[in-house]
Amino acid sequence: MYNTCMKPKLVNEKAGKREPVHYLIVEEAFAGQRIDNFLMARLKGVPKSRIYRMLRGEVRVNKKRVDPSYRIQEKDSIRIPPVHLGEKAAVVPPSEKTQAFLTSRILYEDEQLLILNKPTGMSVHGGSTVRVGIIEALKAQYPRLPQLELAHRLDSDTSGCLVMAKKRSVLRELHALLREGRVRKIYWALAQGQLTPAEHRIDAPLQKFHLKGGERLVKVHPEGKSSLTVFNPIEFYTQATLIEVHLYTGRTHQIRVHAQHIGHPLACDERYGDEGFNQYLHKLGLKRLFLHAKSIEFTLPASGKHIRVEAPLDDDLKEILKKL
Repeated sequence: MYNTCMKPKLVNEKAGKREPVHYLIVEEAFAGQRIDNFLMARLKGVPKSRIYRMLRGEVRVNKKRVDPSYRIQEKDSIRIPPVHLGEKAAVVPPSEKTQAFLTSRILYEDEQLLILNKPTGMSVHGGSTVRVGIIEALKAQYPRLPQLELAHRLDSDTSGCLVMAKKRSVLRELHALLREGRVRKIYWALAQGQLTPAEHRIDAPLQKFHLKGGERLVKVHPEGKSSLTVFNPIEFYTQATLIEVHLYTGRTHQIRVHAQHIGHPLACDERYGDEGFNQYLHKLGLKRLFLHAKSIEFTLPASGKHIRVEAPLDDDLKEILKKL
């Protein structure tokens, strides 16, 4: 069954009916979007882990397997198998408190963009364990913006600048800028130990490994994708260094893995960090990963509008720096 980019039908296991494979033909408006994001938007209620399993074995693009990071192109033919659900999860609208909280963290908004100071602990997308992510909450909050989409991602535990496009045309521009390295992204992070005052340039390829249950682990690996991060120390403490991070590629967990790779893992990183260092900071009151997307800067080609937005540190991060 061939179709344009409509949503494939979800099959309820209790119905017992056999549904055909769907083939979607990508329209120009969706070109440039990552295929994992494309599928998540069309398979609402399907756990994220299930979508990544599909991408590893069942989904085909032009009769070939593709990586989750593959960016779909106009006229691509995407094969999607029947997707079975035990029972479709009810859509839970964001509470008034959540809506007010997210609204208070909007850093910039115009007719094309919305840039949020993403709070720590909130996923950007809903999934198997989180029914409503930031993008779902904002879409429910702003029904007049049906095309609102994430231009990029931040990990759940990372705070700071998160860019969303209000129009497909703007989303395509942003994706092109990101691919071409024309978006300047700066992070602040707290790393274990004292780095030397000089600039630290980490050019180490990264490869993703999928664990059971769909969890991802990233490692420095010679067969991985090229990844470049630059660390610049800006403040020194007895057991830690506050660093400014320039991100030149956007690999999964890139900053965290590169920090671990040079022996200076990030504060309260439960996956790649140092247990003793984390416990020391827990005792001082830090309960979250110290990684903050401090600023983002780019120029939209179509309008020529230059955007630079900075997100202030949250109070808990400011407090831990005072204690250090």
